[in-house]
Amino acid sequence: MAASSGDDAPRPNPLPSALVSNLQSVLAARRPPPAADEPGAAAAETSATEAESSGAPPVADEGPAKPAVLLTCAGGIRSPGLAALVDALVAGGRCDVHVCAPESDKPSCGHSITIHETIAATSVDFTGAKAFEISGTPVDCVSLALSGRLFSFTAPALVISGINAGPNCGYEMFHSSAIAAAREALLYDVPSITISLNWKKDESKDTDFKDAALVCLPLIHAALEGIEKGTFLRGCLLNIGVPSSPTTNKGFKLTKQSVCCPAQSWQGVSASRPTPATHFMGMHQSLGIQLAQLGKDASAAGAARRTNAQRKIVEVESVAATGKREVREVVKKLFRAEFIEKEHECLDEDIDLRALENGFISVTPLNIHGHVEPETGVTASDWLSAAVAPDKAKEDSVVTAEEQDAPDVAEEKEAPSAT
Repeated sequence: MAASSGDDAPRPNPLPSALVSNLQSVLAARRPPPAADEPGAAAAETSATEAESSGAPPVADEGPAKPAVLLTCAGGIRSPGLAALVDALVAGGRCDVHVCAPESDKPSCGHSITIHETIAATSVDFTGAKAFEISGTPVDCVSLALSGRLFSFTAPALVISGINAGPNCGYEMFHSSAIAAAREALLYDVPSITISLNWKKDESKDTDFKDAALVCLPLIHAALEGIEKGTFLRGCLLNIGVPSSPTTNKGFKLTKQSVCCPAQSWQGVSASRPTPATHFMGMHQSLGIQLAQLGKDASAAGAARRTNAQRKIVEVESVAATGKREVREVVKKLFRAEFIEKEHECLDEDIDLRALENGFISVTPLNIHGHVEPETGVTASDWLSAAVAPDKAKEDSVVTAEEQDAPDVAEEKEAPSAT
């Protein structure tokens, strides 16, 4: 028997398996069904007839396809808020969950995008969801996911950014990459929601994200139903804020964007602050002596470069008439910015921040420019009232039944409502 040539040998597929699977799904969805007069249709009909005559059980109808929902999170692919939202949606079973999130925490990069640089998309294991981590910004994640290059869909039914740690109220929306990700979906004419937990330092815990996901789940399901019926809000996103104690919330409340500006504090950073490596060297003196000896054996050119870098001296040609060269010192200072909490004097009970502080789940419509017209607010109010009405009616019926069973015991039970 003649040995097979190298050209006949099977060659490995250079494409990633996840990409091949997505391409196969797209091609299968686009393949038209065989006509009635084609051999394929006749064979299918024959197979169905044989299965029926043989008494085999019929194949169960899978029903209509579930809507696709895209999730991203400014806190990164491994943030507890994203994991809680994925678990809640998968357990709800109302949608197919897809995840595209940054590989690290990127909370305040606004609507920044990555241009002329390569971005990596790496598959990540999420139970019940297709997920990728992206070496870019949250806006990059949404843009790439909606391009059709990553997932089999080109336009999901809904994009959700969250659940993010810390509120996105007032003028924080200009810094927030969480709101920017939802705004990017809006630019593609895809409905979007952003969800944030009013995280309190030294008070909140990771399990609060699970509670926040559960209290927002009815509103997400109502949004999917409204999108399917064409009754969901158009031209604006919903910025949802969950109070620091989600389980004791007072219900949903339609709010307005406040004009509160986050307090930004700049602190000077000492250039001589010891680094972790310096601390390690101090604890291991013998290793430090060896490395110091290696430093002495370095080249003279390297030592000169280090000396010039420490002095921060740059020589430039003088523009003076003398023609001499002058030396100018370059000063380098280090600073670090942080957002700090501050008291807000606004007394309007209908703004987002005040609603959160009072224990409500704030629902603030925002358009691309950051505000909404009065008629949009009316439409949002009507939609929100209708969205939570079934839950309220159900809770009222439960209370009524309990009162009938135990008329002597009055148990007060407050259902989530829209205010």
